[in-house]
Amino acid sequence: MSVEAIRSTLTMLERMHKSLLELAYKKTEIIKAGDIEALDQLLKDEQAHVAAIDKLEQQRQKQVTDYFEAKGLASTDNRTVADVIEAAEQQADKEALSAVRDRLLLIINNLRQQNDLNQKLVFQSLQIVNLTLDSLRPRTEQINYSSNEVRGTNTVVKKSYFDSQA
Repeated sequence: MSVEAIRSTLTMLERMHKSLLELAYKKTEIIKAGDIEALDQLLKDEQAHVAAIDKLEQQRQKQVTDYFEAKGLASTDNRTVADVIEAAEQQADKEALSAVRDRLLLIINNLRQQNDLNQKLVFQSLQIVNLTLDSLRPRTEQINYSSNEVRGTNTVVKKSYFDSQA
């Protein structure tokens, strides 16, 4: 396995994360507009992106494992691109991998920030909806219409509409 294949997979991961970041920016605008149908469609698009990213990530992990096995180094499941950068023999390979890795990390950080913002916007929207529903819902207040209630106990003297002594 070559460093070039790992770099190529990282480049594809970078593109997919960049596309996912663009969807996150669109999601912000959709949340602000309150368009539920568009949000539903966007969430489906996001799920497709996440599935593709997951496949690419599995491919990247396999390539890293294969790279270390081809070098005759003991491979563990915890090998990262940083380990490949350290193990790479040519300086050009190290620089190319570092550059792609740094761009990918930057995009992931931006994506995390945008998703945090979207989460806060959705939470605020839900608070507004709940506040609106609470203001429209009738309140059940305990109103005491009877003056025959015995204070200090839970029993109420019943007043009958029919007077049998009359």
